[in-house]
Amino acid sequence: MDSNQPPSQPQGNDKEWKLIEKLLGQAQAEQRKSRRWGVFFKTLTFIYLFVVLFMLIPGRDGALAVSEPHVAVVDVDGVISADSEASADLISAGLREAFEADNAKAVLLRINSPGGSPVQSNQVYNEIRRLRETHPEKKVYAAITDTGASGAYYIASAADDIYADPASIVGSIGVIMAGFGLQEAAEKLGVERRVYTAGENKDLMDPFAPVNPAHRRHVQEMLDEIHQQFIAAVKQGRGDRLKVDGHPELFSGLFWTGERALDLGLIDGLKSPGQVARDVIGLDKLVNYTYSPSPVEQLLQRFGVSIGKGLGSSLGLEQYVPDLR
Repeated sequence: MDSNQPPSQPQGNDKEWKLIEKLLGQAQAEQRKSRRWGVFFKTLTFIYLFVVLFMLIPGRDGALAVSEPHVAVVDVDGVISADSEASADLISAGLREAFEADNAKAVLLRINSPGGSPVQSNQVYNEIRRLRETHPEKKVYAAITDTGASGAYYIASAADDIYADPASIVGSIGVIMAGFGLQEAAEKLGVERRVYTAGENKDLMDPFAPVNPAHRRHVQEMLDEIHQQFIAAVKQGRGDRLKVDGHPELFSGLFWTGERALDLGLIDGLKSPGQVARDVIGLDKLVNYTYSPSPVEQLLQRFGVSIGKGLGSSLGLEQYVPDLR
């Protein structure tokens, strides 16, 4: 045997190295596969979030890019208040979209509301009149379905013409501020009211205190002032069509059926929204431009409103608010 020949490697070592290489190769393959799956799932998550965000974008029920002539509909539905879908901001946003749409030949206010905030109603009223001046080629019609009362009628009176169903509830041109007197109940229950104020009239209309005649006069003067603003707006909108002479009840807060409202000049005809579109405007196609906030916007709004209500309650600011209902 040649002493210069290197000793041969044991075969067991070769098998171990091959096994290690194989394991390393499998590990690398698994890492590459994991990276590919990671990229896939990240892409899928991104697509999912994009779709969700797209779905949350406020819609106009198909109002975007309508290429044919149509009637632009904006709903006034439910109680009119700053924190509802019948707020001045949301209604006005829909109205602006409707007026600015190139193929919208007229704007139709579809109303079903008992009324609400005089401030919100007045803001929508003023926005309608502003848009009518900036877009004189487009007429505005109001069509009352079940109810168009108080603040809702305030808004309707800004339209060129108002229509309703014979059985609709129309009118209620008045203002109300309501509360409760709990003084006697508290005394019977042995409840002692402890309240501290800065300002001699800060406890105005405290339900646990007897009515202060000076406070009553102040509130009545305020309600009368808002009532006169309401009456002036209706007269400005309706003009000579109102049968004011011989009907002192017109501004008393009473409401009537659509049929009787027509006799009083509160409306111009008895038609449904669809009939107004077909028979008056001359178009069959109605497109809804009502602005609906996304769920995210609604959540943020409710969060903000809840904070505001909490602060208002702690400061005693939310007990009594004038209401056009």
